[in-house]
Amino acid sequence: MIKKNYICYECNTKYTKWLGKCINCLQWNKILEYKSSYYKNTLNKIIDISTINLNKVNKISSKFEEFDRVLGGGFIPGSTILLGGNPGTGKSTLFLQIANKLIIQNLKVLYITGEETLLQLAFRANRLFINKGIKLLQETSVTKIIDIIECNPMDIVIIDSIQTMIVENINKYLTGGVIQIRQSAYILINFAKKKGIVLLLIGHVIKDGNLAGPKLLEHMIDVSLMLETNQDYRMLRSTKNRFGSINELGIFKMLESGMKEVKDPSSIFISQNKENTPGNVVMIILEGTRPILVEIQALVEEHNKLINYKMISVGIDINRLSLLITILNKYTGLFIGNIFINVVGGIKIIETSADLAVLAVIISSLHNRYIPMEFVILGEVGLNGEIRPIINIENRLLEAIKHGFTKAIIPKNNIKSNFDFKKITIFCIEKISELLKIIL
Repeated sequence: MIKKNYICYECNTKYTKWLGKCINCLQWNKILEYKSSYYKNTLNKIIDISTINLNKVNKISSKFEEFDRVLGGGFIPGSTILLGGNPGTGKSTLFLQIANKLIIQNLKVLYITGEETLLQLAFRANRLFINKGIKLLQETSVTKIIDIIECNPMDIVIIDSIQTMIVENINKYLTGGVIQIRQSAYILINFAKKKGIVLLLIGHVIKDGNLAGPKLLEHMIDVSLMLETNQDYRMLRSTKNRFGSINELGIFKMLESGMKEVKDPSSIFISQNKENTPGNVVMIILEGTRPILVEIQALVEEHNKLINYKMISVGIDINRLSLLITILNKYTGLFIGNIFINVVGGIKIIETSADLAVLAVIISSLHNRYIPMEFVILGEVGLNGEIRPIINIENRLLEAIKHGFTKAIIPKNNIKSNFDFKKITIFCIEKISELLKIIL
């Protein structure tokens, strides 16, 4: 059955008949007709959850350990994954490389481009040493894409990009608009679920870094990934994941031949300079289940009442830094002038386990006393100056030991009898004043 509908493409208000002026947003000539197709009356069966056999579901590995880590182990048939990122981050490159690895597993992969010509895509594939196996299609019509896949069954379908897809019965001049993106995604996602196809979508982002299109798009998909740039490195994070954790981090290095996995990310976030200098300290953050060593640097001047001070932070939340400095002033009597904080490698630290390391590096720079390079410092600082325990301390310390660190300052309440501390010397503290005695 075909039913006529009308919608305002300014505010998405729906109408059963055409109007010249939208009642909701008061805009003129913004209401357009589009058609909705309804299937014949077919009823799905109600089943008990215990009858669903999860053992029959085999996750498909991308053969990129970093990608699978973020994804939650691999692709699930019928799922939809959206990859967003700024222009030039390598979204198309990454999906082309994944497609090539899926072909090796005897899977049928179709790469649909709405932005590039097939010749441009072939040039890109040639640069990545991919010259056979992947099926290519240049098309933007959702209806035609579904008809083609019906005649040529696929296991994996890549759409580059969802913003270029159109549904013909919606105004064709609104390509990339909210309605087109929503309807195109809705039709493609439901088709993929029905056929058990893994659907990989590439999405554009707008100036503020959010995905272009309706917020509803992120609700419709199963996994939302963001590819971020950090010099020559690319960081893959999930902002939504129905099949795994959203806190995992995958790191790649962009080379001329494509993306290369970085399996030891700690090596890129800590300085290779082994010389002891004031204002440097190493701590360990958790990205999902993975501990990563990061280096924090500080440049601090002494307090002077005649100067208006600056506080600049790269990688540490400025409000958290302000709070820590206030705690430091109150419980140690140290007053800080200009302060500049930097996390090496451009990584952003959002967990509070870095509190103690931040205070240590500020004290080190202020007194011009270096913290020996064999130290790692971990701990959360409370408002009363107490050092609070952090989670997963064992895995963090094992990562430190693996990279040659021999001393650690940690909260006293994190000490557990079942952990072997023979390979690393532990300094346990409860107050900020105890930190001063160790590093000064």
